[in-house]
Amino acid sequence: MSWFLLVIAGLLEVAWASTLPATEGLTRPAPTALFLGLLGASMLTLAKASEEIPLGTAYGVWVGIGAVGAAVVGIAVHGDPATPARIACLALLAAAIVGLKVTSA
Repeated sequence: MSWFLLVIAGLLEVAWASTLPATEGLTRPAPTALFLGLLGASMLTLAKASEEIPLGTAYGVWVGIGAVGAAVVGIAVHGDPATPARIACLALLAAAIVGLKVTSA
C-alpha cells in the first residue's frame, strides 16, 4: 500500500508542478488555490508513504516521478524540446526510480 501511495504522491507532484504556470507567480486566486491543494495532498501522501518506506528511497522516487512527469507534460503540453539527449536523460531518471523500488528492502 505504501508504494501505491508513493506513486500517487509523485503523480500529485506532477499535477501541482503543471499547475504552477497558470498561477502567474501565485497572483491568480483559483489556480493558486488548486496549486496549493495539490501541493498539500502530495506532501501528505508522501509523508504517509514514508512511514513504511525509508525516507531517502521515498523522497528519491517522489522527486523522480515528479521530474519525469513534469518534463513529459512540458514536452506534450508546453512545447518544451524533446531532443534525443533529453529523452535519454528522462529514461535514465525512470530507470533510477525503478532501481530504487527493486533494491528497496
